[in-house]
Amino acid sequence: MSERIVLRSGEALVAGGPPGTAAEPEVIIGELDGPVGTALATLTGDQVPGHSRVFAILNTDIQVRPLTLMVSKVTVKGKMAKKYTNILMGTVQGAIANGVLDAVRAGDIPKDRVNDLGIIVSVWLNPMVGDPDYECDHKALFEIHRKATAQAIHKAMHNQPDIDWLLENQDKIVHKYYQMGLEGKI
Repeated sequence: MSERIVLRSGEALVAGGPPGTAAEPEVIIGELDGPVGTALATLTGDQVPGHSRVFAILNTDIQVRPLTLMVSKVTVKGKMAKKYTNILMGTVQGAIANGVLDAVRAGDIPKDRVNDLGIIVSVWLNPMVGDPDYECDHKALFEIHRKATAQAIHKAMHNQPDIDWLLENQDKIVHKYYQMGLEGKI
């Protein structure tokens, strides 16, 4: 019997594409008969306006394994909501599904455990994609969210960064927005 995966967490930031395509997923991974399974069931049944929760799918009727639930970090209202939601529930949803499968293929998620595990992905999609004048580069958006999802899962499953690295680098790393504040840019 392999080690239980009760609850693992990871995050990633992938940027560098066209404006609006950066991805910053946060993931929770664990066994369906533990706290992650309870959270998945609760989140699925307790929908909140502006923060839809949907399964990661390759296409309609093709859900990935492990069971993966997407939760939006951004609330978009008004005229931007429809376009934003269509991109989130289309391009990004497919990208996350592919990132999950990439993680299985890479061995980060054991293939023999895919029916026992669940993943919650907290999704950040730049609100600018909902602007009626925004021209979305769907290919770039897809690839960046796919890569970020796989990276976040890899970090979660390998407990990265580990505490030794964090302690060694603590004073070398300055949060981007704190630094911008110090420079008077925000």
